[in-house]
Amino acid sequence: MDLPELVSALGDFASLSLAESWDNVGLLVEPSPPHTVNTLFLTNDLTEEVMEEAVQRKADLILSYHPPIFTPLKRVTWKTWKERLVVRALEHRIGIYSPHTAYDAIPHGVNNWLSKGLGACTSVPLHPSTAPSYPAEATHRVEFCTDNTQHLDMVLSKIKDIQEISCLTTLPARVEGEEQTRVSLNCSRKALLEVVALLSQNSLLYHKTEILLLQKPLLPHTGMGRLCTLSEPASLSDIIERIKNHLKLPHVRLAMGMGKTLESPVKKAALCAGSGSSVLKGMEADLYLTGEMSHHDVLDAVANGISVILCEHSNTERGFLSELRDVLAVHLQNKINIIVSEKDRDPLQVA
Repeated sequence: MDLPELVSALGDFASLSLAESWDNVGLLVEPSPPHTVNTLFLTNDLTEEVMEEAVQRKADLILSYHPPIFTPLKRVTWKTWKERLVVRALEHRIGIYSPHTAYDAIPHGVNNWLSKGLGACTSVPLHPSTAPSYPAEATHRVEFCTDNTQHLDMVLSKIKDIQEISCLTTLPARVEGEEQTRVSLNCSRKALLEVVALLSQNSLLYHKTEILLLQKPLLPHTGMGRLCTLSEPASLSDIIERIKNHLKLPHVRLAMGMGKTLESPVKKAALCAGSGSSVLKGMEADLYLTGEMSHHDVLDAVANGISVILCEHSNTERGFLSELRDVLAVHLQNKINIIVSEKDRDPLQVA
C-alpha cells in the first residue's frame, strides 16, 4: 500500500479533526515519494530503543500513539534523542504517524479499551466531541421582524450582496397583534459584522434583531474520557483486581476517598487514559481511573469522597495496541503486515 493511501485509510479509521487543538497529530515524518508500506509498526512511545527495533523489523511506517515530535524542532542533528529519531527514520525510509488524542476520542479507541477493565458497564464521553463544521457552514443565525415592506426590500437587496450568507428566508408573522414579515438567515462570523452594521442603520429594525449562536452538533459516543456505569456495583477491592488484570500490572496506586473503604461499592467510574486531571476534574463518580494526576487534584477528589486509581501514564494506553493491530488489520483489508513493538514499555518501575 502506498503511503498516501495508508494515511488516508488511517484518517478514515480515526479522523484527526477529533484530536485536541493543542495536539500534534498526523504524518510527522515522510520519506521522499514514492513510498510503499508493507509493514506498519505500532508503539505507544517512540524511543531510540523502539526505533532500532523498528529498523530491525524492516518497518515502513511507525504508528506512534504519542507524537515523538511535539514542540517544533529548530534543527535536525545528532545532539538530542528526538532529533536522532528523525535522522534514523529518514536514513531507513521509515515514516512516522501519530494519532494521539484522536484515538482517545473515537468510540472504538483507547478509553473504550480502558473501560473494559471495569467489567460490564455502559459509558458516555465526559467531554463529547463536536462535528468539525457548523450546520449549513454558518456560525450564527440572525432573525428580525418588520412591517415596512419597502424598507425590507432594500435591506434584503443589500443582505444578498454580502458574502457567506445562507438560508435566507422570509415568512409572514404576527407580532403583538400586527402582521409583519420575519426574516431569518445564517451567516459566518465575518458576515455577521456586515449584517449587524447594515441593520443598525435602522434603530427600530435593529432593536427587533435576535442573534443566535449555532452550535456544532455533538458526535455520538465520541469525546474525551468516559463516565462508566457498572451493570452491577462492585467493591473497590474487586475493581482494583480487575484493573490490574486488564492492564497486566502487579500493582496500582490508590488514594481512598474520604469515608470510603476497600469494601465500598463502585457504581460509577470516570476514566481517562494517560494524564486525566483536566478531563476528570469536577466529575461526579465513585472512582477516578487514569494514568497520572496532579497531587492537588488527587487531594480534591479524595476530599469529595472519590477514590483514585493511578496506573502510570502509558500503562493505561499501551495495552490498546494489541486490539488496535487486530482492528486495523480488518480496516486495511489485511493488505499490510501490522506488528506491535516488544521494546515499548513504561519508563517508570518500582525499585
